[in-house]
Amino acid sequence: MSRARLVITAVLVEGRGVREVARAYEVSPGWVSRLVARYREEGEAAFEARSRRPHRSPAATPPEVVERIVELRRRLVASGDDAGPETIRWHLTTHFGIDVSTATILRHLHRVGLVTPQPHKRPRSSYIRFAAELPNETWQTDFTHYRLASREGVEVLSFLDDHARFALRVTAHRRVTGPIVRAEFVRAAGEHGIPASTLSDNGMVFTTRFSGGKGGRNGFESELARLGVRQKNSAPNHPTTCGKVERFQQTMKRWLAAQSPQPATVAELQALLDVFVAHYNEERPHRSLPGGSTPTAAYRARPKATPGDRSNDAHDRVR
Repeated sequence: MSRARLVITAVLVEGRGVREVARAYEVSPGWVSRLVARYREEGEAAFEARSRRPHRSPAATPPEVVERIVELRRRLVASGDDAGPETIRWHLTTHFGIDVSTATILRHLHRVGLVTPQPHKRPRSSYIRFAAELPNETWQTDFTHYRLASREGVEVLSFLDDHARFALRVTAHRRVTGPIVRAEFVRAAGEHGIPASTLSDNGMVFTTRFSGGKGGRNGFESELARLGVRQKNSAPNHPTTCGKVERFQQTMKRWLAAQSPQPATVAELQALLDVFVAHYNEERPHRSLPGGSTPTAAYRARPKATPGDRSNDAHDRVR
């Protein structure tokens, strides 16, 4: 029999005094009095331990904010956007004036089952990160394959600023060739200025240094040399060197997959890419940028590097 039941029996059944019972069971008279009063009010429930949770929690997240967090998560996932707690926090602060920590956002997402644990993923802190110090210090470039709704395979060429993650130029083509790379680079440089350097993999459209030739240059390489732009290429078997542009392409494809209807022609794909680039640059935060700013804000925040500027970032050691 529990101590509470013994105390109640001693007071109410045996008729013993509160102080006498308190001494006998080595508890305080006040506890005995409160227990008796609770038994008279609640009956058998008095023998169950009460929750110590406070009746009110002034620091608790308001229900309407929790609803906004959940709604943002679902909307961002449906649109193919990044929907992590940092991004949700940026939207809450920027568009609704709500200041909530990322830990709070993550806790509420867990409670409603909107987070899938991924214990196999490496923690972000384990990655060695490097980036250009100034806009236009280094442009990363790459192309990726995409299948239209008509099942035709096409390719998308991207130029991305290494410092700001700013999408400089993203274009769709039936096939990316050397002349196309050169032409799109010239157009990007005409709009955003000539970069100090470029970084790409060793694809033939970017470089001929592994082609077995006698040191000849393709059109892209010749244009870079003419403009005084330093060309950097990733070391063989080190694709993560160009990780920023490859991560951009993943984000782009995820966004495209969420669009309806899917593009059936190159022209329709280009129209969607133009919408995506504007959204990516202007309307969504980037977790790798200071303060989670947008690529456009980061690109415009500092003076641009120019040809001849030599950086000391880790990209220079990958060739």
